[in-house]
Amino acid sequence: MSSIEFIATAAFGLETIVARELALLGYTEQKVETGRVIFKGDESAICRTNLWLRSAERVLINMGQFEAYSFEELFQQTKALPWHEWLPINANFPVEGKSIRSKLYSVPDCQA
Repeated sequence: MSSIEFIATAAFGLETIVARELALLGYTEQKVETGRVIFKGDESAICRTNLWLRSAERVLINMGQFEAYSFEELFQQTKALPWHEWLPINANFPVEGKSIRSKLYSVPDCQA
């Protein structure tokens, strides 16, 4: 794992402050969007950003992106993500769904 894409979430209006904090930490390859800053880093960025970002709400790892037009596509493409790179085989983890401009309207249905 050399270059990992991260998403630092931020309250509306704080995105540029998060971007500046990231730049001060050395993460200059970034894209500022509403409510988040997307940036690249290595494995050490996981710890560094969680410790030193003061304005970000969360730091997420972008494991993949895809479009899904049915619940079956959503399931199959989620299953195909590289889970083995991040979690041991018998790992448990909480799932919180978010739907942004989605044709699959029901977040609980997406999480099923």
